[in-house]
Amino acid sequence: MRATKARPVTSKAGKGAFQLNQDAVRISGVVTARQATRSDELRDHLEAMILDGRLAPGERLDEMELSRRFGLSRTPVREAIKSLLAIGLIETRGRQGTHVALLSIPAIIEMFDVMASLEGLCAKLAARRATPAERAAMRAVHEDLVKAYEAGDPMNFYKINQQFHDLLYEAAHTHFIAEQTIQLRRRIGAYRLRATYQPGRMLGTLTEHVRIMDAIDAGDPDAAQKAASDHVQLLGDQLTDFISSLPQRIGVAQ
Repeated sequence: MRATKARPVTSKAGKGAFQLNQDAVRISGVVTARQATRSDELRDHLEAMILDGRLAPGERLDEMELSRRFGLSRTPVREAIKSLLAIGLIETRGRQGTHVALLSIPAIIEMFDVMASLEGLCAKLAARRATPAERAAMRAVHEDLVKAYEAGDPMNFYKINQQFHDLLYEAAHTHFIAEQTIQLRRRIGAYRLRATYQPGRMLGTLTEHVRIMDAIDAGDPDAAQKAASDHVQLLGDQLTDFISSLPQRIGVAQ
């Protein structure tokens, strides 16, 4: 008998592609605005590669190789690397050079715990502050997630899931809290992606999103906070399964 995919819970309510501005210039050793833009574009591109797993934790980043690969001079490459170092996505290892950051298992667990607290706070505030349009936008993106799940597309699901959480942060109407939440999400992005691939995780995400949205629509801050916190936090068997996948699939600091 052919297995059927579980129906998600709903609520009633190119490789190598990299475009750069080719007219960037340097004058008297000063990096111009156009060249700074090239550095920013490379930083964003490398960050995306780290977050979606194309650059794995522990993988080495060589300035000369990046310059050749993307057709850039060393200056914008160096500036992009500095930016990624500043937000913790990459790290230097002395003579071994620059690598995509490795996180220890205790650090990963702590970051997920902090992320759960921040997400819960955003949801609590959203239950008090979200506009009808913001609530509707979250539900619309949730329906896109349902389609990605039914298509069996974890990568697209992961990307749409980020959109859902971005809308949650916006609905909280904060400044510092949302900024810190997004920054931490960037630090653990590669590991959150791995969680998406865990068996049953996508369906679980859909169910948990409905709880969050229903609590926000009901104007229940406490229920929204708990639903969002539980959604992100790794507990019990979920935590055990996640940790067991790390040594085989992605780098983990010893």
